[in-house]
Amino acid sequence: MTDTPNLEEQHFRPIDEERLLSPERATHAPRILLLYGSLRERSFSRLMTEEAARILTRLGAEARTYSPSGLPLPDDAESNHPKVQELRDLMAWCEGMVWCSPERHGAMTGIMKTQIDWIPLSLGGVRPTQGKTLAVMQVSGGSQSFNAVNQLRILGRWMRLLTIPNQSSTPKAFLEFDEAGRMKPSPFYDRMVDVMEELTKFTLLTRNNKDYLLERYSERKESAAELSQRVNQKAI
Repeated sequence: MTDTPNLEEQHFRPIDEERLLSPERATHAPRILLLYGSLRERSFSRLMTEEAARILTRLGAEARTYSPSGLPLPDDAESNHPKVQELRDLMAWCEGMVWCSPERHGAMTGIMKTQIDWIPLSLGGVRPTQGKTLAVMQVSGGSQSFNAVNQLRILGRWMRLLTIPNQSSTPKAFLEFDEAGRMKPSPFYDRMVDVMEELTKFTLLTRNNKDYLLERYSERKESAAELSQRVNQKAI
């Protein structure tokens, strides 16, 4: 190709439309992992996550929720710690995720960030998050805010997750749940349902194609061993 002198043509491939539009279809229920960001006894991010899991189940997905209780700080334990391994096993299992954090001091909580920090960017040259879908939600004790969901979106992009356009932010969350911990009917509940519905659709739409959707010319030039050496770091 005379007009692209810097291309390494042995690694350059035209788009395979048939492969993109007609992949082999999986038949199992979409697998969704839910993470929340508070350990309080009456944690509204946990209650919101539990409510979202019920909706996902009604939509036909298989939903599993990870409890961050007992998860050590990053670099304060080895990766074979049981809670770390549980999280990483769920990450390998899932096809999509929901991240729900309280907003604390204008940001996501440290508990939320700790879970994400334990998810590696790469394992043996394979990126465990690449191509999975993501929905972001937050709860607030005060007025409406989007600081936490905006930060979660940045992390999702960094980890090459397909973050859906819709999101949920619930202000004054202490008013939105009854004594049994169920979310009351409201526009905030409706938005959460919208987000779960959109996440399920995007997961079904992309899960069979995730490897091809995110296949990259630059990575075809790089062997798995080279990639692993470049991105698998013990610590930063």
